Amino acid sequence: MAKPRRGRRTLTTVVILVLVSVSIITLAQRGGVGSRVTSGLRSAANDVFDPIQRGVDNLIRPIGNAFAGAVNYPALSKENAELRQTVGALRQQVLEGQSVRQQLRQITALEHLTYLGSLPTVTAETVAIGPSNFADTITIDKGRSDGVAVGMPVVGAGGLVGQVVLAYNHQATVRLLTDGQSKIGVQFGNPANLASATGQGQGDPLAVDFVVPGTPVKKGELLTTNGLADGEYPPGIPVATISSASTPAGAGQISITAEPVADLDQLAYVDVVLWLS
Repeated sequence: MAKPRRGRRTLTTVVILVLVSVSIITLAQRGGVGSRVTSGLRSAANDVFDPIQRGVDNLIRPIGNAFAGAVNYPALSKENAELRQTVGALRQQVLEGQSVRQQLRQITALEHLTYLGSLPTVTAETVAIGPSNFADTITIDKGRSDGVAVGMPVVGAGGLVGQVVLAYNHQATVRLLTDGQSKIGVQFGNPANLASATGQGQGDPLAVDFVVPGTPVKKGELLTTNGLADGEYPPGIPVATISSASTPAGAGQISITAEPVADLDQLAYVDVVLWLS
């Protein structure tokens, strides 16, 4: 039973202190006599009420912050959306910058194709990629008015890309060497071994045919155009590197696959070789 009395005494004490504080404030506002006394009383009152005030502040502050957050939510959402948009724009600028640098590297590389010797070329930009799953082609922005003709080889920084199969006044269609209709006379080794590289579709390696069993074949060996008389390509253009070789029992030729040396996924710019057999 002592606890309720103690609780009532505490409440009474708080009420008295509040009344005293009101009196002190009234006297302080009037000024005059007893200012030292009122100053001391104010100090004592502050000592008593400061912990109470801090407790109330600690209780009220989270509620106030939550209320302020709820009131300002639309503005914060708009700001977050604007920040996301800014980040997206900056990311796009970075990607575009990388693309530009890559295109510059391709153009620079096309200026130093030593394997072409003195053969003249026309640099062209790729303006479209063939949408068909059955034909592996690209469209370039150079055509007959630029000296481009059907049958001319097309090369990239690494090597052979394909061959012009359609030519218009200001555009041309290039069949890539991975297309199923592409066949290229190649050679490898020393002395040279002749073969034929055939496209098997986008993303698949080339099939290399007509290499008889017992012929030395090394993985990573380079295939180049053989330049035979009446061939469709001049000699010495890099085509692909051998990726696998095996001889099935009883087979009349070695089964060989090869990966194109030109990066056919990065063909922003190519060179048309102004050469016809």
